[in-house]
Amino acid sequence: MKRIPEQEIEQWPYDWKVWGRTSQQAPAGDWRVWLVMAGRGFGKTRLGAEWVRKVAEAHPDARIALVGASLHEARSVMVEGESGLLSIGAPWQRPVLESSVRRVVWPNGAQAFLYSAGEPESLRGPQHSHAWCDEIAKWDNSSNRAMAVWDNLLMGLRLGDDPRLVATTTPRPVPLVTRIIGDGDDVVVTRGSTFDNASNLPARFVQAMERSFGGTTLGRQELLGEMIEDLAGALWSRSLIENAREEAAPPCTRVVVGVDPPASAHGDACGIVVCGIGDDRIARVLADCSVEQASPERWARAVANAAGAWSADRVVAEANQGGEMVGAVLRAAEATLPLRLVHASRGKTARAEPVAALYEAGRVRHAGLFPKLEDELCGLMPGGEYLGPGRSPDRADACVWALTELMLGQQAEPRIWFE
Repeated sequence: MKRIPEQEIEQWPYDWKVWGRTSQQAPAGDWRVWLVMAGRGFGKTRLGAEWVRKVAEAHPDARIALVGASLHEARSVMVEGESGLLSIGAPWQRPVLESSVRRVVWPNGAQAFLYSAGEPESLRGPQHSHAWCDEIAKWDNSSNRAMAVWDNLLMGLRLGDDPRLVATTTPRPVPLVTRIIGDGDDVVVTRGSTFDNASNLPARFVQAMERSFGGTTLGRQELLGEMIEDLAGALWSRSLIENAREEAAPPCTRVVVGVDPPASAHGDACGIVVCGIGDDRIARVLADCSVEQASPERWARAVANAAGAWSADRVVAEANQGGEMVGAVLRAAEATLPLRLVHASRGKTARAEPVAALYEAGRVRHAGLFPKLEDELCGLMPGGEYLGPGRSPDRADACVWALTELMLGQQAEPRIWFE
C-alpha cells in the first residue's frame, strides 16, 4: 500500500474493474453493439452507466447518446437514479446535468445527450461517438417506432474512430431485440439473472421472488433473463402483442369486464379482465384483475371491485360451470352488477380465433403490460390445444369474452343471459 501512489488509492473505491462482476465488464473484441439481456436487479443500469463513465473519462471529445423509453426515464434512471451517471465515479470527476438542454457534461469536456425512444425524429441528424440505450424491450413498438429510433441512432453513430453502442434490457421477444440478436458478428450478447446479483439485493426480496415466480414463465423472463420464444402456430405471438402495446388508453365509451369463474376455490384462477372501446373503435385491454385460489365470495368481490373501479357497462361471466350459482354469487357481492351470463357452446380456442383475428387486423391494443394474461394468450393453439402455463387459460378466456362482447356483437355465438 505504501508503494501505491496516493492518487490511485483515492481512485480505488470507484474502480469498476475492482467492484463490478465479470459479466458487468465490457467484452473484449471488435464489437459494435453490446446487448445485455438480464433479469431485474442484475445490475444493468449500473453496467450501462459505468461503461458510459469510462468512455467519457477516457475521451474528452466523446459525444454520447442516452436513449430511454421516455425522457423522464432517461433522466430519472440513466442520469439521476441511484445507479445513474450522477451517482457513480469519483466525486471530483462526476458530470453535471444541464436539464434545459438535456445534456450531461463531464469536467474534461465529454458530453452526453438525452433522447426519448418515443421521438424517432429527434435522432435524425445528431451525430454521436457512443450510445447507451436502456430497456429497449420497453420502447414503443407501435407504428414501427422502436425500429425507427434504432435506425436513426445507428446512422448517426459515426464520430470518432471506434463508435460503439450498449443496449441494456430485460429480455422480451419484441421485433427490435430479435433483430439485434440476429444482426451478425459485430453484436456481442451478455445474459444474466437476478440471482447473479443476490449479494447486493435484500435477502427478503430474493426469497419473495423465488417463492412468487420460481418456475413460472414470467419468472424465467423477468428474473432468469430468458428469451421466451413463441409456440409455432399459436393464435397469438408475442410480437403480435408487442406491436399492439401502448402506454395508456384514451377515454373509453364502453367498458366490459370478462369473467371466467373457477370450478373450485382450490383449482384454477378466476379470470377477470377489463376491456374497453373508444371513439376510434379500437378495443383495449385495460386491466387484468384475476385472482388465484379464491373462494366464491373473494372472486365475486374482485369482479365487483373491478366493475366499480372501471365503471363497467357490462360484466360478462361464463356460466358453463356453476350455472345460475355464478350469477347468484356475483349478485351477492354486488346486487346492482350489470351482469350477463354466457354459455359456451364451443371450446376456448375456437372462441379465441375470431378475437385473434382482431389483433392481426390492428383492432385490439394492450394499454400496458399484462404478463400472465399474455403468456396464456400465446399458449392457445388452433384445434383446441392449450400449451401455456397452468392447467387452463382462465385469464385468456376472460379476455376473449370481454372482447367478443365489445367487438363481435351479434357475430358472437348464441348466449343466454339473465338481467
